[in-house]
Amino acid sequence: MTMETLSENKSYNGTQGVYKHTSSETGTEMTFAVYVPDHPEGFTMPVLWYLSGLTCTHANVMEKGEYRRYCAKHGIIFVAPDTSPRGDNVPDDEAFDFGKGAGFYVDATQEPWAKNYRMRSYVEKELPELIAANFPADMERQGITGHSMGGHGALTIALRNPERFRSVSAFAPIVSPLNCPWGDKGLPGYLGDDKALWREYDAVALIEDGARLPELLVDQGTADNFLEEQLRTPLLAQACDKAGIDATIRMQDGYDHSYYFISTFMGDHIAWAAERLKK
Repeated sequence: MTMETLSENKSYNGTQGVYKHTSSETGTEMTFAVYVPDHPEGFTMPVLWYLSGLTCTHANVMEKGEYRRYCAKHGIIFVAPDTSPRGDNVPDDEAFDFGKGAGFYVDATQEPWAKNYRMRSYVEKELPELIAANFPADMERQGITGHSMGGHGALTIALRNPERFRSVSAFAPIVSPLNCPWGDKGLPGYLGDDKALWREYDAVALIEDGARLPELLVDQGTADNFLEEQLRTPLLAQACDKAGIDATIRMQDGYDHSYYFISTFMGDHIAWAAERLKK
């Protein structure tokens, strides 16, 4: 459970840190970012997990997500892990949507990916234990959010662990990898051809199979060029409506898939989380 501090900077009177540790799940060194608001000694705070999208590391949201002001205001620790294992000995693919930077938050079962690509277990089990041991985190009050592939990760992790997360939201999530080209490539590549195994990593399929959340928030830009083919937002709306899940799905006029979009609505998502995490 040891970790190395790579950097720490003061921001909004709190501390933005970047840390590294050796992961037993991925078999690699993993880097992650944590923002801790200013707080009294001995005080613990709720945790909001942010899962990044394709090609990203912790650095994308840390540098462009504009979350620190809101986390400082609401007293929320913000944790941003990487999207996949890294290193010279980690298998990779030439395409941007598979391999490094594209772990899809699954536990791979197919070679050569199975040894290292275990982002599901890393995010669900290993990293939370590290956060609990090293930061003033109240692990009884956790929320989760994410963008695109990370939105897929946030929704599926929450649906598989509804007792853990009091707040669930996403920015432009891939809602159904079973029904989009990114999923058609990533899921069989990591998991093989048995589509029954894929359903654990598809928010719409999980809801169809009985998984439930009390509520969720999704923001989606109408000018997002991935909306129709890859993200498939209407499928989530239909599944939630049929299942009786209170889904606030907001179509934001003129916004694209970028961090200009994410940073615009980051404050809303942190406020949403704060309201639920402080109950």
